Amino acid sequence: MSWFGSEKQWHKVAESELELDFGSNGIAVAEIQGKKICIGRHQGNLRAFQHKCPHASGLLSSGYIDALGNAVCPLHRYKFCLANGRNVSGEGYFLKTAAVRVDDQGVFVEGIF
Repeated sequence: MSWFGSEKQWHKVAESELELDFGSNGIAVAEIQGKKICIGRHQGNLRAFQHKCPHASGLLSSGYIDALGNAVCPLHRYKFCLANGRNVSGEGYFLKTAAVRVDDQGVFVEGIF
């Protein structure tokens, strides 16, 4: 349940996790209602986050997931925790993130940014 008592809205982004191309950087690109998002994979866990860095709009899909599970922007190497969106490299920005659910029906992202 959300803060306002309504059901969570889940958006299907793939039929299975195998459809997502994580490449060598641990980041796949998906689309929800015409809007690109990223899905990061770290230690088998998935988390969705916005496609552009909140600092200078660098494409986070061109960055990578580091050993600690942070999304790293390719432009200035700002780092964002996938669990909560906090900027862990100290610049004070915040990355929008969302839960990812994988089941026998497909891969789903909670909400939309």
